[in-house]
Amino acid sequence: MSFSGTTPEPKTEAPPRAERPARDRVDVAGLFAEHHLGLVRLALLMVGDQATAEDVVQEAFARTHAGRLRLRDPGRALTYVRSAVLNGARSVLRRRAVAFRRAVPYEPPVWSAEHAALLGEERREVLTALLGLPKRQREALILRYYLDLPDQEIAEVMGIRAGTARSTIARGLAALARTLGEES
Repeated sequence: MSFSGTTPEPKTEAPPRAERPARDRVDVAGLFAEHHLGLVRLALLMVGDQATAEDVVQEAFARTHAGRLRLRDPGRALTYVRSAVLNGARSVLRRRAVAFRRAVPYEPPVWSAEHAALLGEERREVLTALLGLPKRQREALILRYYLDLPDQEIAEVMGIRAGTARSTIARGLAALARTLGEES
């Protein structure tokens, strides 16, 4: 309160989050157009079938769109979506594991004749060996060699430290080499 007879200046309130300036909003449609295919491929490597991979990516984009105004750093939206896809794939794999424990034992996906003809024998061996790795090593290798992400971004997506990401990648490569019989 002012005693000098002047009126206090009105308080200015910060605009609500819903009225964030357009430059700070996440362009989910542009993000989708640019990265959808790569994210579906990432999810496909994780879950093993196209339909589920597309569902995981669609859900990640739907959640990103719904929460786009709450993102603290719109410049990191792609990292957020990648993490959402990775978490969605993990959830699918957990649900499958529970379902398969209760039902018949898990059988690896059967590759169609067309798909098998397109993939070379060596590539199928690598994918089979990759699927046999522990979850964390598999995720780290896919993020590194499929999406070509640097250590720091792999660490952010997986929620671990950069050094842990590097050592996980190294252990994954060593395990992959042992499985494929390429130890030096």
